[in-house]
Amino acid sequence: MNSLVFDIETIPDVALGRRLLNLDGLSDEDVAKGMSFQRLQESGSEFLPLYQHRVVAISVVLRSRDGLRVWSLGEPDSDEAELVRRFFDGIDRYSPELVSWNGSGFDLPVLHYRGLLHRVQAARYWEQGDHDREFRYNNYLNRYHWRHVDVMDVLSAFQSRARAGLDQVATMLGFPGKMGLKGDKVWEMFLAGEIDTIRNYCETDVLNTWLVYLRLQYMRGLLDDESLDAELAMVRDVLAASPAPHLQEFLGAWQGNGSGQAPP
Repeated sequence: MNSLVFDIETIPDVALGRRLLNLDGLSDEDVAKGMSFQRLQESGSEFLPLYQHRVVAISVVLRSRDGLRVWSLGEPDSDEAELVRRFFDGIDRYSPELVSWNGSGFDLPVLHYRGLLHRVQAARYWEQGDHDREFRYNNYLNRYHWRHVDVMDVLSAFQSRARAGLDQVATMLGFPGKMGLKGDKVWEMFLAGEIDTIRNYCETDVLNTWLVYLRLQYMRGLLDDESLDAELAMVRDVLAASPAPHLQEFLGAWQGNGSGQAPP
Protein backbone atom coordinates (compact mmCIF):
# COMPACT_ATOMS: atom_id res chain seq x y z
CA MET A 1 0.00 0.00 0.00
CA ASN A 2 1.18 3.53 -0.76
CA SER A 3 1.81 5.77 2.26
CA LEU A 4 0.85 9.44 2.01
CA VAL A 5 2.05 11.75 4.76
CA PHE A 6 0.16 15.04 4.76
CA ASP A 7 0.11 18.36 6.56
CA ILE A 8 -1.84 21.55 6.00
CA GLU A 9 -1.17 25.20 6.75
CA THR A 10 -4.06 27.55 7.39
CA ILE A 11 -4.92 31.20 7.87
CA PRO A 12 -8.07 32.85 9.25
CA ASP A 13 -11.01 32.73 6.83
CA VAL A 14 -11.44 36.50 6.88
CA ALA A 15 -14.27 36.40 4.34
CA LEU A 16 -16.26 34.30 6.78
CA GLY A 17 -15.14 36.47 9.68
CA ARG A 18 -16.54 39.57 7.98
CA ARG A 19 -19.93 37.91 7.65
CA LEU A 20 -19.99 36.43 11.14
CA LEU A 21 -18.89 39.58 12.94
CA ASN A 22 -20.28 42.26 10.58
CA LEU A 23 -16.84 43.70 9.90
CA ASP A 24 -17.33 45.03 6.37
CA GLY A 25 -14.86 47.73 5.46
CA LEU A 26 -12.01 46.48 7.64
CA SER A 27 -8.73 45.15 6.26
CA ASP A 28 -7.99 41.42 6.30
CA GLU A 29 -5.51 41.97 9.09
CA ASP A 30 -8.04 43.82 11.25
CA VAL A 31 -10.75 41.23 10.56
CA ALA A 32 -8.37 38.47 11.69
CA LYS A 33 -7.66 40.44 14.88
CA GLY A 34 -11.40 40.77 15.45
CA MET A 35 -11.89 37.02 14.98
CA SER A 36 -9.10 36.23 17.43
CA PHE A 37 -10.47 38.68 19.99
CA GLN A 38 -13.97 37.22 19.70
CA ARG A 39 -12.59 33.74 20.18
CA LEU A 40 -10.55 34.85 23.19
CA GLN A 41 -13.66 36.26 24.82
CA GLU A 42 -15.57 33.04 24.17
CA SER A 43 -13.00 30.44 25.12
CA GLY A 44 -9.96 32.06 26.69
CA SER A 45 -7.85 31.12 23.66
CA GLU A 46 -7.25 32.96 20.40
CA PHE A 47 -7.10 29.69 18.43
CA LEU A 48 -9.98 29.84 15.97
CA PRO A 49 -12.66 27.15 15.59
CA LEU A 50 -11.63 24.73 12.86
CA TYR A 51 -14.36 25.79 10.44
CA GLN A 52 -12.88 29.30 10.48
CA HIS A 53 -9.54 28.14 9.06
CA ARG A 54 -8.72 28.56 5.38
CA VAL A 55 -6.20 26.16 3.78
CA VAL A 56 -3.30 27.83 1.97
CA ALA A 57 -0.90 24.87 1.67
CA ILE A 58 -1.05 21.08 1.66
CA SER A 59 2.28 19.26 1.55
CA VAL A 60 2.82 15.53 1.22
CA VAL A 61 5.41 12.80 1.28
CA LEU A 62 4.46 9.85 -0.91
CA ARG A 63 6.19 6.51 -0.37
CA SER A 64 5.28 4.11 -3.14
CA ARG A 65 6.90 1.13 -4.79
CA ASP A 66 8.52 3.61 -7.18
CA GLY A 67 10.32 5.45 -4.39
CA LEU A 68 9.72 8.56 -2.32
CA ARG A 69 8.62 12.09 -3.22
CA VAL A 70 7.99 15.27 -1.25
CA TRP A 71 6.04 18.20 -2.68
CA SER A 72 3.22 20.67 -2.11
CA LEU A 73 -0.07 20.22 -3.92
CA GLY A 74 -1.01 22.65 -6.66
CA GLU A 75 0.91 25.85 -7.37
CA PRO A 76 1.70 28.81 -5.11
CA ASP A 77 -1.27 30.68 -6.60
CA SER A 78 -3.71 27.75 -6.47
CA ASP A 79 -6.92 28.59 -4.66
CA GLU A 80 -8.17 26.66 -1.65
CA ALA A 81 -10.76 24.67 -3.63
CA GLU A 82 -8.06 23.26 -5.93
CA LEU A 83 -5.80 22.27 -3.03
CA VAL A 84 -8.58 20.48 -1.15
CA ARG A 85 -9.84 18.81 -4.30
CA ARG A 86 -6.37 17.55 -5.23
CA PHE A 87 -5.95 16.03 -1.78
CA PHE A 88 -9.20 14.07 -1.84
CA ASP A 89 -8.80 13.16 -5.53
CA GLY A 90 -5.50 11.49 -4.65
CA ILE A 91 -7.22 9.40 -1.99
CA ASP A 92 -10.01 8.45 -4.40
CA ARG A 93 -7.49 7.39 -7.01
CA TYR A 94 -4.85 5.56 -4.95
CA SER A 95 -6.45 4.67 -1.56
CA PRO A 96 -3.16 5.29 0.25
CA GLU A 97 -2.44 4.78 3.90
CA LEU A 98 -2.60 8.27 5.39
CA VAL A 99 -0.01 9.41 7.94
CA SER A 100 -0.22 12.66 9.90
CA TRP A 101 0.71 14.45 13.08
CA ASN A 102 -2.50 15.53 14.82
CA GLY A 103 -4.38 14.94 11.57
CA SER A 104 -7.38 13.56 13.44
CA GLY A 105 -7.59 16.57 15.69
CA PHE A 106 -6.87 19.34 13.19
CA ASP A 107 -5.98 18.69 9.55
CA LEU A 108 -8.77 16.31 8.60
CA PRO A 109 -11.62 18.17 10.34
CA VAL A 110 -10.46 21.39 8.64
CA LEU A 111 -10.40 19.58 5.30
CA HIS A 112 -13.90 18.26 5.98
CA TYR A 113 -15.27 21.77 6.46
CA ARG A 114 -13.40 23.20 3.49
CA GLY A 115 -14.41 20.32 1.24
CA LEU A 116 -18.01 20.90 2.29
CA LEU A 117 -17.65 24.58 1.41
CA HIS A 118 -16.16 23.93 -2.03
CA ARG A 119 -18.45 21.05 -3.04
CA VAL A 120 -15.63 18.52 -3.13
CA GLN A 121 -16.60 14.87 -3.52
CA ALA A 122 -14.48 12.26 -1.73
CA ALA A 123 -16.31 8.93 -1.85
CA ARG A 124 -13.26 6.77 -1.14
CA TYR A 125 -12.26 8.82 1.87
CA TRP A 126 -15.74 8.50 3.44
CA GLU A 127 -16.06 4.78 2.63
CA GLN A 128 -16.85 2.65 5.70
CA GLY A 129 -17.65 -0.68 4.11
CA ASP A 130 -20.93 -0.01 2.33
CA HIS A 131 -19.32 -0.41 -1.11
CA ASP A 132 -15.96 -1.98 -0.24
CA ARG A 133 -15.94 -4.54 2.55
CA GLU A 134 -12.22 -3.98 3.21
CA PHE A 135 -13.12 -0.59 4.65
CA ARG A 136 -15.58 -1.94 7.20
CA TYR A 137 -12.87 -2.78 9.69
CA ASN A 138 -10.13 -0.47 8.44
CA ASN A 139 -11.17 2.96 7.18
CA TYR A 140 -9.93 6.54 7.28
CA LEU A 141 -12.44 7.77 9.84
CA ASN A 142 -12.09 5.34 12.73
CA ARG A 143 -9.60 6.63 15.26
CA TYR A 144 -8.33 3.14 16.11
CA HIS A 145 -7.88 1.84 12.57
CA TRP A 146 -4.58 1.93 10.67
CA ARG A 147 -5.69 3.30 7.28
CA HIS A 148 -5.02 6.73 8.77
CA VAL A 149 -2.22 6.79 11.33
CA ASP A 150 -2.20 9.95 13.43
CA VAL A 151 1.30 9.47 14.83
CA MET A 152 0.80 11.94 17.67
CA ASP A 153 -2.42 10.22 18.73
CA VAL A 154 -0.89 6.74 18.59
CA LEU A 155 2.27 7.66 20.50
CA SER A 156 0.22 9.28 23.26
CA ALA A 157 -1.91 6.12 23.55
CA PHE A 158 -4.91 8.29 22.60
CA GLN A 159 -4.52 10.23 25.86
CA SER A 160 -4.60 14.02 25.55
CA ARG A 161 -2.45 14.52 28.64
CA ALA A 162 0.35 12.44 27.06
CA ARG A 163 0.56 14.33 23.77
CA ALA A 164 3.83 15.84 22.59
CA GLY A 165 4.66 18.23 19.77
CA LEU A 166 6.20 17.14 16.49
CA ASP A 167 9.13 19.50 16.99
CA GLN A 168 9.98 18.00 20.37
CA VAL A 169 9.64 14.35 19.31
CA ALA A 170 11.56 14.85 16.07
CA THR A 171 14.34 16.61 17.95
CA MET A 172 14.41 13.83 20.56
CA LEU A 173 15.05 11.33 17.77
CA GLY A 174 17.81 13.38 16.13
CA PHE A 175 15.69 14.74 13.27
CA PRO A 176 15.65 18.44 12.33
CA GLY A 177 12.32 19.50 13.87
CA LYS A 178 10.89 22.93 13.09
CA MET A 179 14.24 24.65 12.34
CA GLY A 180 13.15 28.05 13.63
CA LEU A 181 9.70 28.26 12.01
CA LYS A 182 6.38 27.84 13.81
CA GLY A 183 2.81 27.45 12.61
CA ASP A 184 1.70 30.62 14.39
CA LYS A 185 3.80 32.63 11.92
CA VAL A 186 1.88 31.44 8.86
CA TRP A 187 -0.65 34.30 8.86
CA GLU A 188 2.15 36.85 9.16
CA MET A 189 4.04 35.22 6.28
CA PHE A 190 0.89 35.07 4.17
CA LEU A 191 0.21 38.77 4.64
CA ALA A 192 3.81 39.41 3.53
CA GLY A 193 3.23 37.40 0.33
CA GLU A 194 5.56 34.60 1.41
CA ILE A 195 3.46 31.66 0.21
CA ASP A 196 6.57 29.82 -1.01
CA THR A 197 8.02 30.02 2.50
CA ILE A 198 4.79 28.59 3.88
CA ARG A 199 4.83 25.70 1.41
CA ASN A 200 8.49 24.97 2.16
CA TYR A 201 7.80 24.99 5.90
CA CYS A 202 4.90 22.59 5.38
CA GLU A 203 7.16 20.23 3.42
CA THR A 204 9.63 20.05 6.28
CA ASP A 205 6.77 19.19 8.63
CA VAL A 206 5.74 16.19 6.54
CA LEU A 207 9.37 15.07 6.35
CA ASN A 208 9.66 15.19 10.13
CA THR A 209 6.39 13.27 10.43
CA TRP A 210 7.57 10.59 8.00
CA LEU A 211 10.85 10.12 9.85
CA VAL A 212 9.10 9.78 13.22
CA TYR A 213 6.58 7.40 11.62
CA LEU A 214 9.42 5.17 10.39
CA ARG A 215 10.66 4.86 13.94
CA LEU A 216 7.12 3.98 15.04
CA GLN A 217 6.98 1.26 12.40
CA TYR A 218 10.31 -0.04 13.69
CA MET A 219 8.94 -0.09 17.23
CA ARG A 220 5.87 -1.99 16.02
CA GLY A 221 8.13 -4.63 14.47
CA LEU A 222 7.06 -3.78 10.92
CA LEU A 223 10.59 -2.67 10.01
CA ASP A 224 13.83 -4.32 11.10
CA ASP A 225 17.22 -2.62 11.43
CA GLU A 226 18.12 -3.18 7.80
CA SER A 227 14.81 -1.97 6.36
CA LEU A 228 14.68 1.06 8.65
CA ASP A 229 18.19 2.08 7.64
CA ALA A 230 17.23 1.63 3.99
CA GLU A 231 14.16 3.87 4.40
CA LEU A 232 16.20 6.55 6.15
CA ALA A 233 18.86 6.35 3.44
CA MET A 234 16.16 6.79 0.79
CA VAL A 235 15.01 10.02 2.43
CA ARG A 236 18.57 11.31 2.61
CA ASP A 237 19.16 10.44 -1.05
CA VAL A 238 15.98 12.25 -2.14
CA LEU A 239 16.98 15.33 -0.16
CA ALA A 240 20.55 15.26 -1.47
CA ALA A 241 19.31 15.09 -5.06
CA SER A 242 16.91 18.01 -4.65
CA PRO A 243 17.98 21.53 -5.71
CA ALA A 244 15.50 23.09 -3.27
CA PRO A 245 17.36 25.13 -0.63
CA HIS A 246 14.91 24.29 2.17
CA LEU A 247 15.39 20.56 1.58
CA GLN A 248 19.15 20.99 1.54
CA GLU A 249 18.88 22.91 4.82
CA PHE A 250 16.75 20.11 6.27
CA LEU A 251 19.34 17.51 5.24
CA GLY A 252 22.16 19.59 6.72
CA ALA A 253 20.31 19.97 10.02
CA TRP A 254 19.61 16.24 10.10
CA GLN A 255 23.23 15.33 9.47
CA GLY A 256 24.26 17.80 12.12
CA ASN A 257 21.93 16.26 14.71
CA GLY A 258 22.82 12.64 13.98
CA SER A 259 21.48 10.08 11.54
CA GLY A 260 18.40 8.90 13.41
CA GLN A 261 19.47 5.32 12.83
CA ALA A 262 17.96 2.35 14.60
CA PRO A 263 19.68 1.41 17.86
CA PRO A 264 22.27 -1.38 17.66
